[in-house]
Amino acid sequence: MIVDTVRGDIFESEFDIILFAVNTEGHNDAGFAGQVSGRYWPDLANTGPKDLGEVLTHRCGGRVYHALVCHSLGIGGWDHTPRAITECLDSLVLPVDSAMVFAGSGPIGQMQGADTWAILGGIARSKHRIVVYTR
Repeated sequence: MIVDTVRGDIFESEFDIILFAVNTEGHNDAGFAGQVSGRYWPDLANTGPKDLGEVLTHRCGGRVYHALVCHSLGIGGWDHTPRAITECLDSLVLPVDSAMVFAGSGPIGQMQGADTWAILGGIARSKHRIVVYTR
């Protein structure tokens, strides 16, 4: 369930749990995932292939980062993202409201045809309370 949307820098947020999208190919050196790998989680930049719906977790600096494997870099790679996001979120135990970067809304997602309305629907269908961050 989406409890709020915020325009701002998620790194400056009050939230201790940060959720964001990564790809099945494991090449996460661009976009928001690239920012996380550059600042807090170097191994995230090249994880190797991952399964759609998998969640990678890393703790750093008092925060927990959950990388949701929810799209591919290939043609049609965002087609299953809404369902994958719901599955990823619902597989987690999140004790409080969590912050999530608006998956697919950045330049890479838009270039590859991400359906941001459907992705928001996938977040909204989750059983967790999510605050969606966008820039």
